[in-house]
Amino acid sequence: MIRGVPTPRRILPQADRNQLLLFLVMLMTAIGSTGMQSVLPAIGRSLKLHDPLIALGFSLSALAYALAAPVWARRLGRIGGKRMVLVGIWGFVASMILCGIALSLGLTGMLAATVAFVAFIFGRAVYGLFGAASPPAAQAMVVAVLPRAEWVKALSLLASAFGLGTIIGPALAPFFVLPVVGLAGPAYVFAVMGVAMAAAIVVLLRNVPLDESVPAVPAAEPTIGGEPSDAAAIAASVSPAGRQVRFTDPRAWPWIVAGLVAGHAQAIAGQTLAFLVIDRLGQPPVLAQPLIGMILMAGALAALLAQWGVIPRLDLQPRAMLLWGSALAAIGCAGVALAHDLHAITVTFAVASLGFGFLRPGFTAGASLAVDESEQGVVAGHVTAVNGYTFVLGPSLGILMYDWWHPLPYLASAAALALIFPFCMRLR
Repeated sequence: MIRGVPTPRRILPQADRNQLLLFLVMLMTAIGSTGMQSVLPAIGRSLKLHDPLIALGFSLSALAYALAAPVWARRLGRIGGKRMVLVGIWGFVASMILCGIALSLGLTGMLAATVAFVAFIFGRAVYGLFGAASPPAAQAMVVAVLPRAEWVKALSLLASAFGLGTIIGPALAPFFVLPVVGLAGPAYVFAVMGVAMAAAIVVLLRNVPLDESVPAVPAAEPTIGGEPSDAAAIAASVSPAGRQVRFTDPRAWPWIVAGLVAGHAQAIAGQTLAFLVIDRLGQPPVLAQPLIGMILMAGALAALLAQWGVIPRLDLQPRAMLLWGSALAAIGCAGVALAHDLHAITVTFAVASLGFGFLRPGFTAGASLAVDESEQGVVAGHVTAVNGYTFVLGPSLGILMYDWWHPLPYLASAAALALIFPFCMRLR
């Protein structure tokens, strides 16, 4: 220190800087994942592939992520938090580069369309297998420097990055459909973002020693139609471990069933929307992409309104959330099936998303409240599994139904949601 010259203050304290960097990691991966999901139907149509084949791009990535996330969470103590965050980021970068190259070769005719799309699916699987390393490491590093009473608040804030990413990703992706590389553009731009984020982590992130008392909670892959936050599941997952609770436990299984039905309906509605927009509005895939992004952003904002606005303000309880959610989502899905212009599709999809915004926290909180405090962690694991695996089968099932008859996935989702309404009325 030079005499008479004050020591400069750090812009942010180290703990706050770590939390900001890790929030940005989660935000970036969510933006990239959902941004690529939003352009996938347009890519498939440009390559003249059958819609059910495109569904594999959704389902296999979600399956790889769901299988890999618990494995990475268990290895956190051996690998270390900072190294695992970097594994996730570099997996994201490698995935985007592979996807971009495959698409460029396929769209220019240098590679057969089917071969190019298989290579694209492989690239998405790389993200599923290695990108799943970042969330549990980021969560553990954030809470390791905080008292236990502040864990839920910090983890909820970190999880909200995924929700923001589901809004920003589909909104940004159309801007990255560039003149030279076309629909492959978003993959290259997201890869550059990942390299910049990796450099920031190497230089700025301070590593934090971790032990077994710090929770590493595996998360579901950020997806179109996903929710802004898993705060209720996070709150349960950081509770002390207790005895095992089976899926068939009579206290929790009704809530789990409601979550399975609602989750599949949400996956079907969200992942088939881009196909519907292209076909209903009669636009070429590249020109339809900005409209797809706008509608998906409206839906994500509606879900955000439910979780961050309506539920806290009205202090809704789990049963009420399921009832309001199933009713609104059923009405919205039925409306999407009948909508034939941009305004109608946007409004009805937003109504459906508003309903889904009630459903996921409703069944999550209901399952948590149904069991004892010592059993919270196990139930949180069941909830996480439900949230992840509904996006494995749901997209393929929805696109198969869409291939048979375009309104079918939305009518089927509306029917399923209407059927669980009386079931939810009997819940305590």
